[in-house]
Amino acid sequence: MRIVTVAQMKQIEKNADESGVSYLQMMENAGTAAYRAICAAPLNCQSIAIVAGKGNNGGDGFVIARLAAQEGKQVRVILAEGQPVTADAKTNFDRLTGLPVHICTLDETDSLAPADVVVDALYGTGFHGALRPSGEKACRLMNTSGAYVAALDLPSGTAADTGVAAEGAVKAQLTIAFDSYKQVHVSEAAKPYCGKLVLADIGVPEHCHPR
Repeated sequence: MRIVTVAQMKQIEKNADESGVSYLQMMENAGTAAYRAICAAPLNCQSIAIVAGKGNNGGDGFVIARLAAQEGKQVRVILAEGQPVTADAKTNFDRLTGLPVHICTLDETDSLAPADVVVDALYGTGFHGALRPSGEKACRLMNTSGAYVAALDLPSGTAADTGVAAEGAVKAQLTIAFDSYKQVHVSEAAKPYCGKLVLADIGVPEHCHPR
């Protein structure tokens, strides 16, 4: 089991980008692998709600939204903190244009029902500290949705390097770790938040990992 820090993961991705696997391609691979993992879970998966942050975790969620819509599923994207701000997340958000995806803001959302699956694409490995009001509301909606919650890389509100969970952090039934496990995935404190763990290959060449 390979366990890396946030700093090491950033270096791994940088190495991959320099080796010809672009950040955008890694996002595509991550979203695709996560979507396959969700569809492989033993549950009804016809209606999907994706709670997206404004960074690259949200971008991974937009990939899932596109793939699900292309397969005829009912898809709703909730922009929890506004429009995406990173280049690759913006690219994948734009790729939703013309697809039957309902996009709304957190202010327009009081419930995630009737989603079968809720995808936690809110915060990635950069999160630490306490949840902001918007994040707290988004996490609360996920935790009270009654749906199967799948977290991308780690449950929002948990800290990747320590496993410490902020008050109100997402409690997922499935967590899809990208490329390598982080400390949060092996932390006893974070076990109630991660649920089942799946490791997803995002296309990083083996030589890009630390020796």
